[in-house]
Amino acid sequence: MSSNGNSGNALPRAGRALPWALVTPALGWTLLFFVLPFIAMGFSSLTAHEGGGFTLSNYSQFFTNPSYWQAMVNSLQVTAIVTLLSVLLAYPFAWILAEQVPERWQRLALMLAVLPFWTSYVVRSYSWLLVLAQNGVINRALTGSGLVAEPLQLANTRLATVTGFVHFFVMLLTLTIFANLKQLSPSYRKAAADLGAGPVRTFLHVILPLTLPGIMVGAFLTFVLCIGDYITPQILGGNNELLMPQLVMMQIGRRGDFPLASALSIILMAVVTVAYLACARWLKIERA
Repeated sequence: MSSNGNSGNALPRAGRALPWALVTPALGWTLLFFVLPFIAMGFSSLTAHEGGGFTLSNYSQFFTNPSYWQAMVNSLQVTAIVTLLSVLLAYPFAWILAEQVPERWQRLALMLAVLPFWTSYVVRSYSWLLVLAQNGVINRALTGSGLVAEPLQLANTRLATVTGFVHFFVMLLTLTIFANLKQLSPSYRKAAADLGAGPVRTFLHVILPLTLPGIMVGAFLTFVLCIGDYITPQILGGNNELLMPQLVMMQIGRRGDFPLASALSIILMAVVTVAYLACARWLKIERA
């Protein structure tokens, strides 16, 4: 009797231990490569570059140095423009894929839509640099057609940075919005039509609110990836406009000031956290 009781108790214990055994590798990875480095970066941000005890001078520099503050403003402006343009371009594209493309062709259309993801991020940025250069495809077409007398300055500008970002993030947003559109039941449109709503009112009052979670998920991912990106602004924007990732790398590469770079990185993470809290109510997609 006692042996049967012990074996019966062992089974529930084994069942409780299995989830922990499955999640332990992920927890260990997160602890080793995110939590511990973040704690080390936090301690580093509170030390002086020349050594010594703890100090808040690295954080005060951000608020007192106009160039540092302007880098944050530039990053927020570029990120807002990229996110807005990506949403405006991705939603019609996702709508066409979900509503106009026949079901049997949707997988092929999605595969063609994500083709840019198959190319190296650096290669795409340099490709846009060639297109936007003074002797690139666009300027050659404009000067050859006589629309402009001199080549336009397209590369090494904010326009070039935004173009490179939008080219990448439109596809990301298309996937999140497309997935949300496919979850909608056709009965919503039928019910709206039965109540006398036309296509425009149905979209504004039924479809758009129901797909808002998918929009916000894609927009938040775009915001996070865009505001922390270093490669695209460096290649396409040049050094004409300083963004926060470039400012952080400048402290490491030119000055070797790891404490200030750590403080700037934490401030950037704080901005992302504020953006998450602002979007949190839409980032949870509830299913009936």
